[in-house]
Order: sequence, then structure tokens, then C-alpha cells
Amino acid sequence: MDKNIISKDETEEVDNESKNETGEFSNGQTAIMEEILKTTVSRPEIDSLTEGVVISKDKMAIYIDIVPFGTGIIYGREFLNAKDIIKKIHIGDSVTAKVVESEGEDGYIELSLKEAKTAIIWSEAEDAIKHKTVVSLLVKDANKGGLIVEWQGINGFLPSSQLKPEHYPRVLDGDKDKIMEELNKFVGTHLEMSIIGADPKEGKLIFSEKNFDNKSKKEIVEKYAVGDVVDGEVTGAVDFGIFIKVEEGLEGLVHISEIDWALVENPKELFKAGDKVKAKVIEVKNGKISLSLKALKENPWNEASKKYKKGDTVKGVIIKYNKHGALVSIEEGVAGLVHISEFKSEEDLRSKLELGKTYPFTINLFEAKEQRMTLNFQDPNKKEEKEEVVEIAEETTEEPKKA
Repeated sequence: MDKNIISKDETEEVDNESKNETGEFSNGQTAIMEEILKTTVSRPEIDSLTEGVVISKDKMAIYIDIVPFGTGIIYGREFLNAKDIIKKIHIGDSVTAKVVESEGEDGYIELSLKEAKTAIIWSEAEDAIKHKTVVSLLVKDANKGGLIVEWQGINGFLPSSQLKPEHYPRVLDGDKDKIMEELNKFVGTHLEMSIIGADPKEGKLIFSEKNFDNKSKKEIVEKYAVGDVVDGEVTGAVDFGIFIKVEEGLEGLVHISEIDWALVENPKELFKAGDKVKAKVIEVKNGKISLSLKALKENPWNEASKKYKKGDTVKGVIIKYNKHGALVSIEEGVAGLVHISEFKSEEDLRSKLELGKTYPFTINLFEAKEQRMTLNFQDPNKKEEKEEVVEIAEETTEEPKKA
């Protein structure tokens, strides 16, 4: 046992011998006890990293002097897992290990070199994120979402959205095969990037080529305020919107809901990389800006509020189905929902309301400020059925003619 470690029994013995007749410590005895307590060391915590010097090696174990805790041991599975590392270790070398058991067999502190190495790597990844460290890495592979790289033996991912504008795959119509072709051009090359995300539990590292200088980016973003109108260039179109380069080092996202007042199904059909656009800044937050194209257009609901009200009969075009029913446009940019509950089933709804066709509706709810409207379908077949029922009822109630 290490000389610096004092057992609980020894401490209690000193306590009993040091007490005077009244059961209390004298001033001198109190000072001695304080000194003893200072040198009393608890065992290292499980999962903590500890450093020590290798004092012995044999075929299936390695012993490490861990001051002031005692002797640590790497053996069994942990020895086999770290065999390649242990081959390079010699007596007298200083090593860092992870505590897997604070007091194992024979009082040894059980350690792991493999887990320690992994923990150190993830710790270094966190430091790299904190300090915005730039590294040059070889691109090993590519998939439709981005590039695969390796850092410290761990696979990492560089998403296409985190590529520099000049490296972003500028592909017309968002053809996935062509995007793959463009990304494959980077395989075997080195790119400079920084770690922006690390998840040890999932074993994931996320990288970015963009904006290594956060201070510089912050200064750029601070130049803009909500309400500013900017000129930009589309750098990419995705399912959820488009990215616009406002200036060197700054891109903003136009979410699909901010592209137009009318329904937009696929931004890739409307925009391609290189398109010049004007946009309005609608949010500046966390070093990012959000943009809107529709904010520069007249809100059609303002004019619609003067024309429509609850109870009005209108004609509308079916523009989309969703789980709630069908979306109906009564004019450009003004649309409302016909709920599926009006129909026997989804199949019944789709058979009666076909995409692209115009039908009569009654406005059930109209709130222009909230841009919300619900409608009821005026089914002509139901009207005909009702008229037939009335005619039959009238015929059955007529008095029989006298002979």
C-alpha cells in the first residue's frame, strides 16, 4: 500500500489515541489531525483519466504507479484491446489511462488504455470545436449527402451544405446522380475544414469548410438588421428552401414557406445555383440570417380581406392533398382547407376533388390576419340527390285524385 494512503482503521486509531480525558482534541492534536486529513487520499473515480509511470510488464498485464493513489493494472480484456498500444510502451514510460474499477482484485486500480485513448481523442475534438481549429484532411469517400473524412482514426462527415460555395455541387434540377458525380471529384484530395459537432456516444464527427473565422463572421452578420433588403446569389436549392450568398463569408436561408405567398412544392424547380435575387432580412440570430422573398411582394391576403367573408360562395382550384384534406386556392396566394371529414374517405375526397380542377365552395372560416381559411364543398351530386328526394316526397304526399 502506498505510504501516502491511510486506512479508515488507522485514522480511527489516531482519533481515539489523540482524544484527551474530556473526549476532545487539544490544539496541538487538532493541528496533527488536520495534517493527517490533508494527506488522506480517496480513490480515483470510475471513468476519470489518470496518469502514471509503467513499473512492470508481463505477458498479460502491465502495472502502473499512480501517485498518490497506488498501483494500477491493465489486464485481461483491456490488455488484449490495447495490445498494439502496449507493444510500444516500455518500463519508465508515462501513460494516461481510464479508470474502469477504482478498487479491483488485490487492491489494484483497474485501468483501460483503449478507452483512455478514445476519451482523449473526443476531448481533443471538443477543444478543436472551442478553438475553431482548422485541419487538412483527406477525403476518403462521398455519398449523396456529402464527403467522408477521417480524423484521429474516427470517420467524420462533411455535409454538402457545409462546403464552401465554390465547392458546392451546382447541379441543375438537383439531379442526385450528377451531385454524386460532383462530390466524387473530391475523393483523394485534401480539404481544409473544422469540427463543428462531436457526439462520442454515437461516434459522430461533423465538419465544415465554411467560415473558420467566427469573429470575422460575427462582424459581417452584425452589419445586417431585420428589414434590410439585400441582393444575393443562389448557391443551392434543397427540399426545404434555398441558400443565398449575401456577401463573401455569409449565406442566408430562405425557407420554403418564405419563397412565395402561393404554394411552393419544390424550390429546385424554381431556382438554380447562380440565380440573382433580392431578399428581405427577417431574422438575425446566433450568427445567422434568415431571408424572405415573399416579404418583398404584396400580401394577397390584405386585398382578399376586402373581398371575402364567411358564408361567401367562391370557386377554387384544388392545388394539393394532405392528411387533413384538400388545399383549395381561390386566387393567387390565398388558399384554404376542405376537411376530409366532409367525405366518406380519402378515396372519396380524391374522386370528387381532382387536382387542378375548379369547384364551388362556401367559406366557413376566413381570418386574413392569420392567413387562415376553411371551406365547405358544394357537391352538385348531393344537391341533385336532395332535389330527387324532395320530388319523391312531394309525390307521395299528393292527395289521390277522385274518380
